Amino acid sequence: MDHSRAPVLEALSAYRKSGQTPFTPPGHKQGRGADPRVRAVLGDAVFLSDVLAISGLDDRRSTHGILAKAQELMADAVGAQHTFFTTCGSSLSVKAAMLSVAGPHEKLLVGRDAHKAVISGLILSGIEPVWVEPQWDAERHLAHPPSADAFAAAFEEHPDARGALVTSPTPYGTSSDLAAIAEVCHARNKPVIVDEAWGAHLPFHSGLPTWAMDAGADVCVTSVHKMGSGLEQGSVFHLQGDLVKPEVLKGRADLLGTTSPSVLIYAALDGWRRQMVEHGKALYDDALALATDVRKRIAAIDGMHVHGRDDFCGAGRAADMDPLQIIIDITALKTTGYRAADWIREHHQINLHLSDHRRISAQLTHADDEDTTAALLAALRDVVAHAADLRPAPHVTIPPPHRLRLEQALLPRDAFFGHTEQVEWERAEGRISAEMLTPYPPGIPAVLPGERINADVLTYLRTGVDAGMVVPDAVDDDVKSVRVVAED
Repeated sequence: MDHSRAPVLEALSAYRKSGQTPFTPPGHKQGRGADPRVRAVLGDAVFLSDVLAISGLDDRRSTHGILAKAQELMADAVGAQHTFFTTCGSSLSVKAAMLSVAGPHEKLLVGRDAHKAVISGLILSGIEPVWVEPQWDAERHLAHPPSADAFAAAFEEHPDARGALVTSPTPYGTSSDLAAIAEVCHARNKPVIVDEAWGAHLPFHSGLPTWAMDAGADVCVTSVHKMGSGLEQGSVFHLQGDLVKPEVLKGRADLLGTTSPSVLIYAALDGWRRQMVEHGKALYDDALALATDVRKRIAAIDGMHVHGRDDFCGAGRAADMDPLQIIIDITALKTTGYRAADWIREHHQINLHLSDHRRISAQLTHADDEDTTAALLAALRDVVAHAADLRPAPHVTIPPPHRLRLEQALLPRDAFFGHTEQVEWERAEGRISAEMLTPYPPGIPAVLPGERINADVLTYLRTGVDAGMVVPDAVDDDVKSVRVVAED
């Protein structure tokens, strides 16, 4: 296929040159109706390219197949059989994938380190989750993806499960042995879905972890806006094999997706694919070399430990890791990642990726260079110099792994939509949660609807919020009260 072409971008250029006069949405009519103050910030190009996908970019019948051609090129670029674009982020893509494999009251094996978008999918669909435990690093208080053996054991106990869903890489950059998990699933003729939101770049360089399609996944969900050059909400999902039918996946996505997709997001996806095919290898040669250098420089800063393969990979841990996710343990500074990240933003105008009770992280991509990383290094050295100002930091009480795992007493859907009440957090112990309580980022819920809450997790969340943790999906985001299933 001719990867020098970019069908969406070319059609958009042709539309702008054609001088068409729209009597359709969007109502700003090529920016003519937009407030000049808005145009001054967003620029005219945004409005000129904000057109209808149908009866705008293409005609009413999609005669020119512009989007279809762009999706075919994307599939060819990464070696998938089918690719679908979405402008609703991987939060939609992963829900469509789940609904293509299991339906209401059917079982799906799900790694318990799943993103909140997966939990939302369970709530909307009524799928019964069978939780597969992550591999817990008790020393570092960090979860890595579940092992293939854990998925095999779950299938033995629940042979009626319709398939499996695994998150890899995690937001901390650690990856599972996807080939082994796919083998476990396919031996039982069951599909495996990979939430690879953090892995858009993986197909384009051999120095990165193996990407899901190469490992044998049936459906792979990717957020191009996270590690690629897509606009926010730009996501694709890929399909191969015959365990999930393309028309089913397309239909589920159509059920959930918007009828007013953003051509701007489509265009960025299209252009990113061309960029990666033509220049991806060279771009990631440079990015990986830069990451290696930056890791060494950060490791030389007193009080900072950069996690590498020795920490994250091996027996009982992850199978691989993405070196572009630079995870830094700052325990030696005797403060929290929350405080350090906030201080760096305030004093250096640098936004870090993740922060938790003992870590901060920086996400590098092909867009970074010596200038951006020099600013990062300067900020990290400065926060060490001012660490005394960040002490004493509130203590976050982290329970042992077995106390973090809660009993699933009701289906997520039944708890979420059931009769509920709000109770003070001290009275929530033993009650069934009717909401997600999700430290964000990374967005992995500590409590799910339908789980019975224990005192340890409540203490973890309360001490976490007091220390700077954000729990944005809670009804009470200070977690001083909790939404629970009402007791008759």
